[in-house]
Amino acid sequence: MPSCSSRRCTLQTAASLLLAGLPLLPVAAQAQAWPTPGPVRLIAVFPPGGSVDQVARILQPALQQQLGVPVIVDNKGRASGAIGTGEVARGPADGSQFGVVFDTHGVNPALQPKLPFDTRRDLATVALLGTAPMVISAHADLPYKSFADVAAAAKPGGKGVNYGTIGNGSLGHLAMTLLAKGAGLDVVHVPYKGGGPLMQDAIAGHVPLSIGSVFVAKPHIDSKRIRPLAVTTAQRHPSLPDVPTLAEQGFKNFDAPAWWAVIASAKMAPVLVARMNAEINKALQNPEVAAKLAQQGISVNTGTPAQAQAFVDRQLDTWGKVVRDNGIQAD
Repeated sequence: MPSCSSRRCTLQTAASLLLAGLPLLPVAAQAQAWPTPGPVRLIAVFPPGGSVDQVARILQPALQQQLGVPVIVDNKGRASGAIGTGEVARGPADGSQFGVVFDTHGVNPALQPKLPFDTRRDLATVALLGTAPMVISAHADLPYKSFADVAAAAKPGGKGVNYGTIGNGSLGHLAMTLLAKGAGLDVVHVPYKGGGPLMQDAIAGHVPLSIGSVFVAKPHIDSKRIRPLAVTTAQRHPSLPDVPTLAEQGFKNFDAPAWWAVIASAKMAPVLVARMNAEINKALQNPEVAAKLAQQGISVNTGTPAQAQAFVDRQLDTWGKVVRDNGIQAD
């Protein structure tokens, strides 16, 4: 049997008991609402308007109804989510505070080595909410019909091909760095300050390639101002069924999803983590919640805290290595 830490084993056991319908707490305690009287604070680690904020606000009413206490969304942006994440790490572990994070959570420790907290030691992953592909697109007037065409144009010795992302050290930047290094491509990174500025230049033809989330790119794909060439996940996305994966185009085993998760202080009792995990899974299975997340391009995920933590650990390992091997630094 594979070994695991005592904390993760306890989390997995607690989640299994919950899924099996077995009691974890005395009957009197189960009859109560959430263990704290509320409010439960969901720290969205990016400013209002972005995907993290929207995901948190989609979850908020469902969780509030299920928990029986007020649930509030509190935006704590800046530093690619590290400010809000640090607040979760230092905050209460009594069930009154959780964080909603983005894929930058798996990059920040390598990109910001002086973080005032240890992501692995000070934080616990409660649930992986969902994943979404990024889309590599070209301006509609360019001759690129597939990513294979880009690869042919980006062979060393040529002029290279510029691509834009939402910022230096973003998942799009790291994914393209990993892809280019593995395939020997000559590509030049052009960082932007977010998805809006990136798409403005992409549809204007100022940058030939762009890599961004389905949510950011799809309106411009639908208007035919940019042409989708590939998605970065292992499977095609339902909203773009005709767009092949990179793996289908010869880049074997390539899988770089955007993702969203709920975290808590590592001091939180495993039983409480498992209870919130079960409530989040229930919310994600709510058709209205799932439909709203699908509008963001997000495919929902349900699973145990141990499974969510294992996913985050893999992201930390994968993208930390890309950052270190390529000397990537934050803006």
